[in-house]
Amino acid sequence: MGNATQAEAAAELHSGHPVPLGRDFSRLWTAAAFSNLADGLGRTAVPLIATTLTRDPLLISLLAAAAFVPWLVFGVPAGVVVDRFDRRRVMALANGIRGFAAIGLAVLTATGRLDIVWLLIGTLIFGFGETLFDNATNAVIPGLVRRNQLERANGRIQAAQITIDSFLAQPAAGLLFAVSLALPLWSGAVGYLVPIALALLLPIGAARASRSLDAAAPVGETVAAVSPEPVAVAPAPTPLPAREAMSYLWKHRFLRALVVFTSVVGCAFAFAQAPTLLYFLDVHGVHEAAIGFVTAGVGIGALAGSLTAARLVERWGRGIVMWSANLVAAGCMLGVAVAPHVVLAIAAYAGMAFAVSVWNVPWGALRQQIIPPALFGRTLGIIRTLTWGLFPVATVLGGVVATADLRLPFVVAGVVCVVATLACTRLLLSASRYASTGA
Repeated sequence: MGNATQAEAAAELHSGHPVPLGRDFSRLWTAAAFSNLADGLGRTAVPLIATTLTRDPLLISLLAAAAFVPWLVFGVPAGVVVDRFDRRRVMALANGIRGFAAIGLAVLTATGRLDIVWLLIGTLIFGFGETLFDNATNAVIPGLVRRNQLERANGRIQAAQITIDSFLAQPAAGLLFAVSLALPLWSGAVGYLVPIALALLLPIGAARASRSLDAAAPVGETVAAVSPEPVAVAPAPTPLPAREAMSYLWKHRFLRALVVFTSVVGCAFAFAQAPTLLYFLDVHGVHEAAIGFVTAGVGIGALAGSLTAARLVERWGRGIVMWSANLVAAGCMLGVAVAPHVVLAIAAYAGMAFAVSVWNVPWGALRQQIIPPALFGRTLGIIRTLTWGLFPVATVLGGVVATADLRLPFVVAGVVCVVATLACTRLLLSASRYASTGA
C-alpha cells in the first residue's frame, strides 16, 4: 500500500483519533442502509398483513420461519456464488429480485388477491435474496477497510441497520399500513432497487475473493503480526466447491465450537421471538398501527449495543464481552416473560436487543479476521446454514408453545441461553486471543 495510507495509520496510532473508513465503505454503508429500509418495511408489513388474514399463532410463526428457510437450503450455495462471482453484481442481482417480489406482493394486495400462501412465497424470495446480499456485504467489508477497523466497520453497518429498521422503517410501516395495506410494500420495493447502482460503484478490488497473508496461516491460528493498513492482495484462483470451506471449518476447532454454541443460542432467540408480534398485540393490547413504535423502543437498546460494542471490546476484551452479552440477553428474555406492563416489556426486550447487538459486532469481526478471504463467502454460508438454517424449526416450535401461553417461549429460551453460556464459558473467554490487530 502507499505511503499516504501508512501515514494515516501512523497518525491514527499517535493521535488516538480513528481514521475515516473511506468513501468506498460509505457507498457500501449507503447500499446496506437502503436495503435495511426495505427489510424493515417488509418485516413489519408482512406479519401485519398476515394478521388481517389469520390470528392463529402457529400460522404466524410459520410465516416468521419462512424468512430463515433460505439460509437452510441456500446458505452454502450462496457462499459459493459470492466466492466465485463479482460480489458487486451479486448484491445488485439479489436486490433486483427482492424489489420485483415486493412489487408483486403489492399488486396482489392492492387487487385483493393476496393470501397466506403468497405471503409465504414472497417471504421466501426475500430470504433467498438476503442470503446473497448479506453474504456479499460481509465478504466485501475486509476489502474496504483495514484490519484494525473491522470492529468499527461492522458496528457502523449494524448501527445503520438498527437505526433505519427500528426508528424509521418499522414505525413508518405501521403508519403506511394504516393508510393502505400495499403502501409499505411499494415503499420497500424502492428501498431494494436504489442500492443496485451503489453496489456496482464499489471498487473492483471488492468484486472478487482475494487471498491475503492470513490465507497462508495454519488452520486455527492467526498471523502473529499484521500491518495497520490493508494487506496487499492478489486475485484468487477459481474457488473450489463448498467442501473446501467445510473442511476448513471442521478442522478449525475454535471456530467450529463457536458455531455450535451460536446455533444453540440463536435457536433459543428464534424460539422466543416467534410470538413477539402477538405477545405485544394480545397480551399488552398494543394497536396494530402503533406496533412500529413499540419496536422503535426496542431499537434503542439495539442501537446502543451496536455503537458501544467496539469500545466494550477495547476496554474488557472480546471474550468477556461475548460471554456477558449472552447472560444479559438471557436475563432480559426472562424479564419479558414476567413483565406486568407494556413499558417494562419493551424495556426488557430492549435490553435483550442491546446484548444481541453487542454480541454481533465482535462475532462478525472475529469471522472476518479468522477466515481466509478466498474462503469467506462459502464458510460464512455454511455458518449461516448451521445457525440460521435451524431457526425455522425453532420458530415453529416456539409458535406451538405460544398457543398455550404467549409468555412461555421467553421463559424456555432464557433458561436455555443461561445454561448454554455457562457451559461454554471457557470457549467464549478464549475469543480474547484473537485481538482486533490479529495477534
